[in-house]
Amino acid sequence: MLPLRDNVPARKLPLVNVALIGANALVFLYQIGLKPNALNQFVIRYGIIPARLELLHPQSWVPLLTAIFLHGGWLHFLSNMWVLFIFGDNVEDRMGHLRYLSFYLLGGIAAGLVHVVVSPGSRIPSIGASGAIAAVLGAYLLYFPRARVLTLVLIFIYPWIIEVSAFVYLGIWFFLQLFSGISALSMPAGASMGGVAWWAHVGGFVYGLLVARPFARLPAVSYQKPIPPTRPPDDDWSF
Repeated sequence: MLPLRDNVPARKLPLVNVALIGANALVFLYQIGLKPNALNQFVIRYGIIPARLELLHPQSWVPLLTAIFLHGGWLHFLSNMWVLFIFGDNVEDRMGHLRYLSFYLLGGIAAGLVHVVVSPGSRIPSIGASGAIAAVLGAYLLYFPRARVLTLVLIFIYPWIIEVSAFVYLGIWFFLQLFSGISALSMPAGASMGGVAWWAHVGGFVYGLLVARPFARLPAVSYQKPIPPTRPPDDDWSF
């Protein structure tokens, strides 16, 4: 399921959300400019490797923060930034700039810690903003459960565009992450499910649900404005 847009109007420019997307973009552009060996060393150094973390060595925990800004390829980067673009502005609107920044970074760290707890002996680097973005999704569900999300769904090979509530969209998303995480636990050691840290997504989302309320600074905004129909006029077939 790919979100296309929601119907929650932001009351001010989401400066931090834009800055986070920009920071991720700059790091990603730096990554793709590296040669394969240098890129591999970069990911090993700044990605989360659970087996390398030591409780008494704080420096070994720095990747819990740096890994949030790394991505494994164009699809990984673009999909994460698109979801952050759709949902992050409204969460920042409710929290305020500095609270949102703190919430986002702490959410990424919390998600990384859950991944470490679930896979303590893993020596595979884990990177990506997905855990922090999952925290944003958890906060969005808490703040705007009745918001409407225009969603692209592929049924077999046919694309469908439907409008669903945020409660339904994010509920399905969380169930898929949880199901995939449980399935991954039942797989033999060394096996993987596409290299996705499912439990980081689960941990980030739960963090968002639990922590978002005390981070809220402003009251809820009205989001009764319907999403305009997506079908173009008969004489307009542009995309």
